[in-house]
Amino acid sequence: MSKKIIAMIPARLQASRFPAKLLQFLEGKPVIVRTFEAVKNSHLFDEVYVVCDHDDIRIAIESVGGQVIMSKQFHESGTDRIAEAVQDIACDIIVNIQGDEPFIEKEALNQVIALFENDEVEIASLMMPITEKEKIESPHCVKVVVDKQQRALYFSRNVIPYPQDKTVVAQYYQHIGVYAFKKDTLLKVTDLPQSTLEKIEKLENLRFLENGFKIHLALVHQVGIAIDTPQDFEKAKAYLAAIQ
Repeated sequence: MSKKIIAMIPARLQASRFPAKLLQFLEGKPVIVRTFEAVKNSHLFDEVYVVCDHDDIRIAIESVGGQVIMSKQFHESGTDRIAEAVQDIACDIIVNIQGDEPFIEKEALNQVIALFENDEVEIASLMMPITEKEKIESPHCVKVVVDKQQRALYFSRNVIPYPQDKTVVAQYYQHIGVYAFKKDTLLKVTDLPQSTLEKIEKLENLRFLENGFKIHLALVHQVGIAIDTPQDFEKAKAYLAAIQ
């Protein structure tokens, strides 16, 4: 039986590090519109929704024919935001793509979906190798350590693994903010209270790990540029100008 797979793009207007970043114009289109179009044009999903907290985002998406679900203004995370929206939608798998990923690639989305060919997978995500010292040490770049089956052991804004023994070559992976869930699993994990580690690191995926849920990761080598800070936005403008 084929699975119904939907995409949900949580979109909050007032991001802490870069307020209103989703409405910043990238070569004539708001960031959120470029993200929506990248997901829609992948043709991987039965439906694509933007789940937002502000009319300006709703208007931007509806102007290009997109489907919008308005959510409560406050949620602890994007995952909690989409869980509210998906309650009454019939589907099997939900892929959560952050609204600040205007260059998300079809191949990366396809890889996270493909993990569900293993029926044991309940939560899936993406990681990418990193070697740049600046990224490895930056708290804006979330790192992940995995086991030999590419299941997450821990996520952190800090340097993990920490290179205590400099003679051992460490491989670092950046966590890419794309999650996919079986619907019943999404509703279970978002019904749980915030965990201690989640509060400390400000990373919702730690709630899942602390409560015993396994997160399977696919390895990708390119996803574009996520816009987390004004500096990322400048990089995104340069990148878009170059590829156009």
